[in-house]
Amino acid sequence: MRLNQNTMLLGKKVVLVPYTSEHVPSRYHEWMKSEELQRLTASEPLTLEQEYAMQHSWREDADKCTFIVLDAEKWQAQPGATEESCMVGDVNLFLTDLEDPTLGEIEVMIAEPSCRGKGLGTEAVLAMLSYGGDPPTDSE
Repeated sequence: MRLNQNTMLLGKKVVLVPYTSEHVPSRYHEWMKSEELQRLTASEPLTLEQEYAMQHSWREDADKCTFIVLDAEKWQAQPGATEESCMVGDVNLFLTDLEDPTLGEIEVMIAEPSCRGKGLGTEAVLAMLSYGGDPPTDSE
């Protein structure tokens, strides 16, 4: 979804940034090679080219909104830190009825095992609920 292409959501524990092609090779594709994450997310292994195609479709599809979840502490503590070095997972909003934008599904994946159980997923979901409930319009 292009609606969030210039949106960053700041929380206490997480920073949500749009999922771009730069995130694919550095971390995302590596995460999704994990059999554990494939099982937990009901995903199939993809080639790097397929992962790029998936990222592109998620960006273009009107019924999906995806943010990469960054560890806010790491992001803020390291001046000049790259998004890729602070990535811990993703959060997705899937609209299930384009005629009724109040119907949808949210999924969160904290891919970095050391970051699980710390409330990052909870905060990412709450931020996505807030964003999805009142997203900015194209004129904002």
